[in-house]
Amino acid sequence: MKKFRLLACLSLTMIFLLSVSIISISSLSAEEGEKVLKMSTTTSTDNTGLLDVLAPELMKDTGIELKWIAVGTGKALEMGKNCDVDVLLVHAPDAEKKFVKEGFGRNRKELMYNDFIIIGPKSDPAGVKNKKVRNALQIISKKKAKFASRGDKSGTHQLELKLWKESKINAPDKEDWYIQTGQGMLQTINIAAERDAYTITDRGTYIKYEANMKGNPPLVILVEKDKALFNQYSAIEVNPSKCPKVNNALAKQYIKWMASKKAQKMIGDFKLMEKPLFTPNAK
Repeated sequence: MKKFRLLACLSLTMIFLLSVSIISISSLSAEEGEKVLKMSTTTSTDNTGLLDVLAPELMKDTGIELKWIAVGTGKALEMGKNCDVDVLLVHAPDAEKKFVKEGFGRNRKELMYNDFIIIGPKSDPAGVKNKKVRNALQIISKKKAKFASRGDKSGTHQLELKLWKESKINAPDKEDWYIQTGQGMLQTINIAAERDAYTITDRGTYIKYEANMKGNPPLVILVEKDKALFNQYSAIEVNPSKCPKVNNALAKQYIKWMASKKAQKMIGDFKLMEKPLFTPNAK
């Protein structure tokens, strides 16, 4: 009988210790779960492979696991407004400043830049090579040359619409020669190539496309190095006063890490075909 009671006590002790272990593991998992940072970002940071390079180093240095969704900047900002993410990495300065002014975001931090370019068929049917961007768009419109637009309110699309306006051309969204893809940048470039059309892209995504084509792409750079084509990327914290459940502490830590000497060097060193895709400019 005593032996039976002893075994029963031991069994209860083991159950108790096992329960404590399970609770400890659960608590640890919860702690680790808090180190997950949710980010919405533009397709160019994802398509180029930059985030795949940065994320493991972020984890190594801070313990933060970065999970991101790549969409157009317009959709990325909407995700911030809807409290679906903790932080944004986007490239539409006017829309970003409005987002912050309306109280949805805060502490916008410039991190890196590249530039936009106009690409098109090697034959350049509209004859826009080496023109200023506004002049090139006027020629494309006048000659009704095929032009592929993302048409998705992304940073690239917003820049394109701004350039049409500055070129004194109404947005040609109802013209037969104007192709609205509703797709990301790489997909839009591929559609433009299939249709022998011109398009506007960021240089980083074009270099990725060029690499995919083994250095011999059907679409080539025709218009570049115009001040109007500057392309700034910035990070923004989603405002916890609007979204109490966001992980603002991790968002702050992420942006600080992105602006660090290490991350900035990694951004500057990130190349494809020996060509840099982004230039760091955190201050």
